[in-house]
Amino acid sequence: MSIWKQSTELARINAWSANTMMQTLDIRFTDVGDDWLRGTMPVDPRTRQPFGLLHGGASVVLAETLGSTAALLTLDIEKELAVGLDINANHIRGVTAGVVTGTARAVHLGRTTQVWEIRIENEEGALVCLSRLTMAVIAARGGIPASLRA
Repeated sequence: MSIWKQSTELARINAWSANTMMQTLDIRFTDVGDDWLRGTMPVDPRTRQPFGLLHGGASVVLAETLGSTAALLTLDIEKELAVGLDINANHIRGVTAGVVTGTARAVHLGRTTQVWEIRIENEEGALVCLSRLTMAVIAARGGIPASLRA
C-alpha cells in the first residue's frame, strides 16, 4: 500500500528543483515505489572536497533532499508541511567519481514527526553514507508555492 498523498510523477517532482541547490548539484529524482523515493547526484567538481572525495556535506544535501521531498509527498500540502528538524550522516566509504544513488524510506510517519532513513550507495551498490532525517509536521501557513502545486 502506497504512503503517498500526492502525485509521485517524477517530472513533477524534478521540476521542484528549478533554481535551487538541487539544480546546482544536478540532484535528480529517478524512481519511486510504494514507500520509497530514489535519486542520484554526480560526484564531480561541484560535489567533491579538496582531496578529491565526495564531500560529506554533499551527501547530506542529497539525503535531506530525498527525505524532505518524500516527507512532503506523504502530506496534504493544503493542510500541513514538513520541515527539517534533525539530520545525521555516517560516511562509510569514499567516492571519487561517478554517480551516487540515495534511497529514502520511512521509519516513522507520525502526526507531528516523521523519521526517514536514507541510504546512499556508489555505482557498485556499496554503502557510501547512511543518514537519518527527522522532520517536523507543521500546519501549512499562508500560500503554497506554485511550484509545489499540481
